[in-house]
Amino acid sequence: MKRIRSLWTLTLAALLLAACGTEAPPTPSMEEVRGTAVAAALTIVAQTQAAIPTNTPVPPTETPTSTPQPTNTPLTLPTLAETSTNTPASAGGDYCQTRVLGAPKGNDTVIKIENATKLPIHVSLFLNKTALDECGWREYEIGKKGSVVITDLVYGCYNLWAWSNDPKNPFQSSGYGCINNPDKWTFQVHESTIQFE
Repeated sequence: MKRIRSLWTLTLAALLLAACGTEAPPTPSMEEVRGTAVAAALTIVAQTQAAIPTNTPVPPTETPTSTPQPTNTPLTLPTLAETSTNTPASAGGDYCQTRVLGAPKGNDTVIKIENATKLPIHVSLFLNKTALDECGWREYEIGKKGSVVITDLVYGCYNLWAWSNDPKNPFQSSGYGCINNPDKWTFQVHESTIQFE
Protein backbone atom coordinates (compact mmCIF):
# COMPACT_ATOMS: atom_id res chain seq x y z
CA MET A 1 0.00 0.00 0.00
CA LYS A 2 2.89 2.17 0.67
CA ARG A 3 3.85 1.58 -2.86
CA ILE A 4 0.45 2.66 -4.24
CA ARG A 5 0.54 5.73 -2.14
CA SER A 6 3.94 6.73 -3.35
CA LEU A 7 2.83 6.08 -6.92
CA TRP A 8 -0.18 8.19 -6.27
CA THR A 9 1.92 10.97 -4.76
CA LEU A 10 4.35 10.71 -7.57
CA THR A 11 1.56 10.97 -10.16
CA LEU A 12 0.06 13.91 -8.34
CA ALA A 13 3.42 15.61 -8.15
CA ALA A 14 3.98 14.94 -11.85
CA LEU A 15 0.61 16.43 -12.67
CA LEU A 16 1.28 19.47 -10.50
CA LEU A 17 4.65 19.93 -12.06
CA ALA A 18 3.20 19.48 -15.51
CA ALA A 19 0.53 22.08 -14.79
CA CYS A 20 3.04 24.54 -13.38
CA GLY A 21 5.62 23.83 -16.02
CA THR A 22 3.35 24.76 -18.96
CA GLU A 23 4.85 27.69 -20.77
CA ALA A 24 2.83 30.81 -21.44
CA PRO A 25 2.29 31.71 -25.12
CA PRO A 26 5.22 33.71 -26.52
CA THR A 27 4.92 37.58 -26.50
CA PRO A 28 4.68 38.93 -30.08
CA SER A 29 7.38 41.34 -31.25
CA MET A 30 6.66 45.02 -32.05
CA GLU A 31 6.91 44.33 -35.79
CA GLU A 32 4.27 41.61 -35.52
CA VAL A 33 1.93 43.89 -33.51
CA ARG A 34 2.46 46.73 -36.02
CA GLY A 35 1.86 44.41 -38.99
CA THR A 36 -1.37 43.11 -37.44
CA ALA A 37 -2.61 46.66 -36.76
CA VAL A 38 -1.80 47.83 -40.31
CA ALA A 39 -3.54 44.79 -41.81
CA ALA A 40 -6.64 45.44 -39.68
CA ALA A 41 -6.69 49.13 -40.64
CA LEU A 42 -6.34 48.37 -44.35
CA THR A 43 -9.16 45.86 -44.09
CA ILE A 44 -11.41 48.51 -42.49
CA VAL A 45 -10.51 51.08 -45.20
CA ALA A 46 -11.19 48.55 -47.96
CA GLN A 47 -14.56 47.64 -46.45
CA THR A 48 -15.47 51.35 -46.06
CA GLN A 49 -14.53 52.09 -49.68
CA ALA A 50 -16.54 49.11 -50.89
CA ALA A 51 -19.61 50.39 -48.99
CA ILE A 52 -19.50 53.90 -50.60
CA PRO A 53 -21.90 54.18 -53.55
CA THR A 54 -20.20 55.04 -56.84
CA ASN A 55 -21.17 58.07 -58.92
CA THR A 56 -21.94 57.51 -62.56
CA PRO A 57 -19.70 59.93 -64.48
CA VAL A 58 -21.43 62.52 -66.65
CA PRO A 59 -20.44 62.09 -70.29
CA PRO A 60 -18.17 64.95 -71.42
CA THR A 61 -19.57 67.74 -73.55
CA GLU A 62 -18.21 67.67 -77.03
CA THR A 63 -15.89 70.61 -77.58
CA PRO A 64 -15.00 71.84 -81.03
CA THR A 65 -11.48 70.97 -82.07
CA SER A 66 -10.85 74.07 -84.13
CA THR A 67 -12.27 77.55 -84.51
CA PRO A 68 -13.95 78.10 -87.87
CA GLN A 69 -12.20 80.58 -90.11
CA PRO A 70 -13.88 83.95 -90.72
CA THR A 71 -15.89 84.19 -93.87
CA ASN A 72 -15.14 86.63 -96.62
CA THR A 73 -18.39 88.56 -96.30
CA PRO A 74 -18.17 92.34 -96.66
CA LEU A 75 -20.51 94.61 -94.78
CA THR A 76 -23.82 95.10 -96.49
CA LEU A 77 -24.08 98.79 -97.25
CA PRO A 78 -27.09 100.74 -98.36
CA THR A 79 -27.39 101.80 -101.96
CA LEU A 80 -25.91 105.24 -102.30
CA ALA A 81 -28.22 107.36 -104.38
CA GLU A 82 -28.16 111.14 -104.28
CA THR A 83 -31.41 112.67 -103.16
CA SER A 84 -32.13 116.34 -103.19
CA THR A 85 -35.15 116.20 -100.92
CA ASN A 86 -35.43 114.97 -97.38
CA THR A 87 -38.04 112.29 -98.01
CA PRO A 88 -38.10 109.27 -95.71
CA ALA A 89 -36.33 106.22 -97.09
CA SER A 90 -38.40 103.09 -97.55
CA ALA A 91 -36.32 101.20 -94.95
CA GLY A 92 -36.96 102.56 -91.47
CA GLY A 93 -37.99 106.09 -92.45
CA ASP A 94 -34.46 107.55 -92.00
CA TYR A 95 -33.47 109.35 -95.19
CA CYS A 96 -29.84 109.61 -93.90
CA GLN A 97 -29.39 105.89 -94.55
CA THR A 98 -29.79 106.30 -98.32
CA ARG A 99 -28.46 109.80 -98.83
CA VAL A 100 -25.09 110.65 -100.36
CA LEU A 101 -23.35 113.27 -98.27
CA GLY A 102 -23.45 116.48 -100.28
CA ALA A 103 -21.85 119.92 -100.05
CA PRO A 104 -21.48 121.22 -96.50
CA LYS A 105 -23.91 123.70 -94.96
CA GLY A 106 -22.29 123.95 -91.54
CA ASN A 107 -18.79 124.70 -90.25
CA ASP A 108 -16.07 123.23 -92.47
CA THR A 109 -13.52 120.72 -91.20
CA VAL A 110 -10.90 118.43 -92.73
CA ILE A 111 -10.78 114.66 -92.27
CA LYS A 112 -7.90 112.40 -93.25
CA ILE A 113 -8.43 108.64 -93.55
CA GLU A 114 -5.17 106.66 -93.32
CA ASN A 115 -4.82 103.03 -94.32
CA ALA A 116 -2.38 101.54 -91.79
CA THR A 117 -2.80 98.04 -93.26
CA LYS A 118 -0.75 96.36 -95.98
CA LEU A 119 -3.86 95.79 -98.10
CA PRO A 120 -6.06 97.98 -100.31
CA ILE A 121 -9.29 98.81 -98.46
CA HIS A 122 -12.82 100.10 -98.99
CA VAL A 123 -14.08 102.72 -96.53
CA SER A 124 -17.61 103.97 -95.90
CA LEU A 125 -17.94 107.23 -94.00
CA PHE A 126 -21.32 108.13 -92.47
CA LEU A 127 -22.19 111.53 -90.99
CA ASN A 128 -24.85 111.32 -88.29
CA LYS A 129 -27.57 113.95 -88.54
CA THR A 130 -26.36 117.43 -87.54
CA ALA A 131 -28.28 120.47 -86.25
CA LEU A 132 -28.45 121.72 -89.86
CA ASP A 133 -29.99 118.41 -91.01
CA GLU A 134 -26.83 117.24 -92.74
CA CYS A 135 -26.23 113.50 -92.87
CA GLY A 136 -25.39 110.71 -95.28
CA TRP A 137 -22.76 108.44 -96.79
CA ARG A 138 -19.57 108.58 -98.80
CA GLU A 139 -17.31 105.75 -99.96
CA TYR A 140 -13.59 105.69 -100.65
CA GLU A 141 -11.05 103.15 -101.93
CA ILE A 142 -7.59 103.55 -100.43
CA GLY A 143 -4.45 101.67 -101.50
CA LYS A 144 -2.19 99.88 -99.04
CA LYS A 145 -0.49 102.33 -96.67
CA GLY A 146 -2.30 105.14 -98.54
CA SER A 147 -4.57 107.94 -97.36
CA VAL A 148 -7.26 110.36 -98.51
CA VAL A 149 -7.85 113.93 -97.28
CA ILE A 150 -11.46 115.19 -97.40
CA THR A 151 -11.88 118.96 -97.24
CA ASP A 152 -15.63 119.40 -97.76
CA LEU A 153 -16.99 117.96 -94.51
CA VAL A 154 -18.63 119.61 -91.50
CA TYR A 155 -18.53 119.42 -87.72
CA GLY A 156 -20.39 116.35 -86.55
CA CYS A 157 -20.12 112.71 -85.51
CA TYR A 158 -18.83 110.23 -88.06
CA ASN A 159 -18.96 106.43 -88.22
CA LEU A 160 -16.43 104.66 -90.43
CA TRP A 161 -16.39 101.07 -91.67
CA ALA A 162 -13.44 99.60 -93.53
CA TRP A 163 -12.96 96.20 -95.11
CA SER A 164 -10.68 94.23 -97.36
CA ASN A 165 -11.73 91.41 -99.64
CA ASP A 166 -8.19 90.08 -99.94
CA PRO A 167 -8.49 86.26 -100.16
CA LYS A 168 -5.48 85.71 -97.87
CA ASN A 169 -6.38 88.27 -95.20
CA PRO A 170 -9.97 89.54 -95.36
CA PHE A 171 -11.06 91.81 -92.52
CA GLN A 172 -13.67 94.30 -91.36
CA SER A 173 -13.15 97.10 -88.86
CA SER A 174 -15.04 100.12 -87.60
CA GLY A 175 -14.58 103.31 -85.62
CA TYR A 176 -16.35 106.47 -84.46
CA GLY A 177 -15.42 110.06 -83.73
CA CYS A 178 -16.98 113.51 -83.26
CA ILE A 179 -15.44 116.68 -84.70
CA ASN A 180 -16.03 120.13 -83.23
CA ASN A 181 -13.38 122.39 -84.83
CA PRO A 182 -11.73 123.10 -88.18
CA ASP A 183 -8.50 121.22 -87.41
CA LYS A 184 -7.50 118.23 -89.55
CA TRP A 185 -8.85 115.08 -87.88
CA THR A 186 -7.50 111.62 -88.70
CA PHE A 187 -9.15 108.21 -88.80
CA GLN A 188 -6.47 105.50 -88.93
CA VAL A 189 -7.69 102.15 -90.30
CA HIS A 190 -6.27 98.94 -88.79
CA GLU A 191 -7.45 95.40 -89.39
CA SER A 192 -9.28 95.19 -86.05
CA THR A 193 -10.31 98.81 -85.40
CA ILE A 194 -10.35 102.36 -86.71
CA GLN A 195 -8.67 104.85 -84.38
CA PHE A 196 -9.80 108.48 -84.19
CA GLU A 197 -7.18 111.16 -83.49
